[in-house]
Amino acid sequence: MAAFSATKKKLLTTKTQSNYPFLRKSLSLFQSSASPYTRSYSSRSSTTFQEREKVGEDKEEEDVIPTSGLGRPLSEIIKELNKKVPDSLVRQRVEDGFTARYVPWHLVNRIMNLHAPEWSGEVRNITYSPDGKSVSVVYRVTLYGTDAELHRESTGTASVDGMGFGDPVQKAEAMAFRRACARFGLALHLYHEETSE
Repeated sequence: MAAFSATKKKLLTTKTQSNYPFLRKSLSLFQSSASPYTRSYSSRSSTTFQEREKVGEDKEEEDVIPTSGLGRPLSEIIKELNKKVPDSLVRQRVEDGFTARYVPWHLVNRIMNLHAPEWSGEVRNITYSPDGKSVSVVYRVTLYGTDAELHRESTGTASVDGMGFGDPVQKAEAMAFRRACARFGLALHLYHEETSE
């Protein structure tokens, strides 16, 4: 059921309504029980097919995740990424007596999806220190604009014997990802706040 996109479902439903009336009932199998589509497509139905289509379109609009738009110039994408991140998304961590403010990687990922939906990321290298006590990850983030594509890389390092949630490679990757995004301006103001204190 989930594999059927709303657009395909709409096209199939419209096509089936006019060309294949015997398939009308089977189409209802692709609808959820909470959906207004659960009624039979028989001629005895009190609402018309067009009315059901309209209700379905309204429901689809509620499920859409807003983005700043696909296919924009890089300058617009970078301008959006350089905006200050709301304080509600910023977390604090205390290490060795120092307080560091940061945005968790999963929120950075969501911000990237919102403002730069055509971005990609990849781990470029994983290196363990000679003594085996730390691991470093190089991560690359690429933005795709209508006029060009641009990538930034950064590193993250984590202690192998460190405490906390996640394995060292995950921690180093998350750090490298956040830093690579910061090279585009995302949450960069947090780094400036640290140096000015």
